[in-house]
Amino acid sequence: MQHRHIAFIGAGNMSRSIISGMCNSGYPADKIIASNPSMPKLTALESDFSIQITQQNKHAVESAEVIVLAVKPQLMEEMCANLKDTVSLDGKLFISIAAGIETSRLGEMLGGQTNIVRTMPNTPSSLGKGMTGLYATEHVSQQDRDYAGDLMAQVGEIAWVDKESLINGVIAAAGSSPAYFYTFLEAMQKEAESQGFDHQTARLLVQQAMLGAAEMVCHNPQLEISELRAQVTSKGGTTAKAVEHFQEQGIDTLVSGAMQAAVTRAEEMAKLF
Repeated sequence: MQHRHIAFIGAGNMSRSIISGMCNSGYPADKIIASNPSMPKLTALESDFSIQITQQNKHAVESAEVIVLAVKPQLMEEMCANLKDTVSLDGKLFISIAAGIETSRLGEMLGGQTNIVRTMPNTPSSLGKGMTGLYATEHVSQQDRDYAGDLMAQVGEIAWVDKESLINGVIAAAGSSPAYFYTFLEAMQKEAESQGFDHQTARLLVQQAMLGAAEMVCHNPQLEISELRAQVTSKGGTTAKAVEHFQEQGIDTLVSGAMQAAVTRAEEMAKLF
């Protein structure tokens, strides 16, 4: 990975996860600076990773070649307005991890900047097990694309999309989907408890089964997920009866509807900014 001077505007969980991955892989700490209005998160970053910190966005951005925009979407416009009025942004690469703000709108907020990569990470990034979708405008060079991809690979797997609208698909398939799995696990845990298991044992049963199934998928890329399902679904057995029930209740339609609802809401949210 290229070792550029990089500034993180916002010191929340995602910034911390990325910085942790960078430092653990040998990125020079003295080339990383984080800015945040309050000190506690900054102090923790300085203590844990020996990076530079500041409460002034202008100071963070002045000498940075790359700027990671990691503030809440509703705060982005005000932050960008203050930034473009106090420091030159020309020639810098902007990487946004803010949900819902399209690159065209972000460019407007930044005073006409076009060298922008939009990303959509998910919460397992905090464990280095994330899935991030990335979209770059046509103005972003291959070298800058490579840097952005390497940056987000510090917290998991990445996938580039060639149309910005597909970022909403990333939201539906990966950004929001940890909550789908939690919902499924929650329902399984409740049923296990109703069948007589205590709370802790019920959780252990379902979470380990989910973890093992995910690992089976990851370790067998040559097999379709449907084939993995078929391998544990003996004809006439207990698994077959359970899967049959899911199918009779319309699980495909249910999942499709949920993912479409996520896309629709993402499209609506883009209009708010």
